[in-house]
Amino acid sequence: MDTEISKAKGEISPNNQSVNEEKPPFLWIQASVFSLTFLIAAIGVPWYALAVGFEWSAIIAFILFLFATGLSITAGYHRLWSHNAYKAHWSLRLFFALFGAATVQNSILSWCTGHRRHHRYVDDNDKDPYSARRGFWFSHIGWMLRAWPSGKEDLSNVQDLTRDPIVMWQEKHYVTITWIMNLAPPLLVGFFTGDYLANLLLMGFARLVITHHTTFFINSLAHYWGRQPFSDQNTAKDNGLIALFTHGEGYHNFHHHFQTDYRNGIRWFDYDPTKWLIKACSWLGLAWDLKKVPKFKIREAQVAMQLRRAEAQIERASDAEKWQALLEQEVEAFKQCLEQWKAIRQATFEETKERLAATRRDIALSANEHVKALEKALKAQLDRLNALQSQLQMAT
Repeated sequence: MDTEISKAKGEISPNNQSVNEEKPPFLWIQASVFSLTFLIAAIGVPWYALAVGFEWSAIIAFILFLFATGLSITAGYHRLWSHNAYKAHWSLRLFFALFGAATVQNSILSWCTGHRRHHRYVDDNDKDPYSARRGFWFSHIGWMLRAWPSGKEDLSNVQDLTRDPIVMWQEKHYVTITWIMNLAPPLLVGFFTGDYLANLLLMGFARLVITHHTTFFINSLAHYWGRQPFSDQNTAKDNGLIALFTHGEGYHNFHHHFQTDYRNGIRWFDYDPTKWLIKACSWLGLAWDLKKVPKFKIREAQVAMQLRRAEAQIERASDAEKWQALLEQEVEAFKQCLEQWKAIRQATFEETKERLAATRRDIALSANEHVKALEKALKAQLDRLNALQSQLQMAT
């Protein structure tokens, strides 16, 4: 019973593991790659910086390569292929396939099948490949160091991706592409600058280690540290600081609740360079069909979450009856707002079917005005609920 309650609240229980689970075989190749790259970066980069010093050309090349590879995971592997949040031109997909391979995080097919299972079975220790409930270490890197049954590859959920020729080309030549994309860029920059070692240390090892662990932080830290403004039904959290190091992927609570949105940071000031890249590519004709969750649905999730939190606080309040009456008013207002939104959608659908194409634009504009009014009503309710929670905190 305690386990079920904890799961419903989205809390992390590291010991919530399958009974009598035996440790599967250790994967020495993966462990060697992670260990050697980390050691070379941790020792070699500081040594070279103190003994010789890095030229600005090496530092700039490192930063550019870091962003190219990191964004190929976030904008390509993740938002494009895993979630179909937008469509992309073949040239952009090729860029993501090449630089994504340079991150040594497996092929597009392998990466996406695991990530789709993570979303479908989030926090399920037996089915989520990197369930945060099995502990921080497991969700960060431990899931890749042993042949865990939960991580067994099953391509049945990525059949749509097999129709992408670039995905299948990368799958067929993944190992070769990975070697070329990890060696060619630093060696090429080294050829022009005359310093091969500096570029191998920065663009090769340091960049690879940083890209690895910033990606892994989404599976681990973003399920431990942050806020849950949209849902508490799983462990995913929103954290702006994590977003700074992960190209905008830190708004993880929003992403798990609205996974098909091409954005993770929905406010204009949210740091989400992946979102900016996708939007910029759409202006250039390289991306299209960018999916966005309606603002009303976002407000609905926020208000519903605040109502649940207020209810929990009222249970602990000394004068619960007074607060319960206020909460019931807010619940009723929320229900009425949802009913009006559904009625507008249904009426718009029926009218559009009956009217000529020439008048459909007017219908849509009229409906949008009503929806915007409802969005404002939800925003006002969200503000009231925030104020109510502040009062409850003082009362309790």
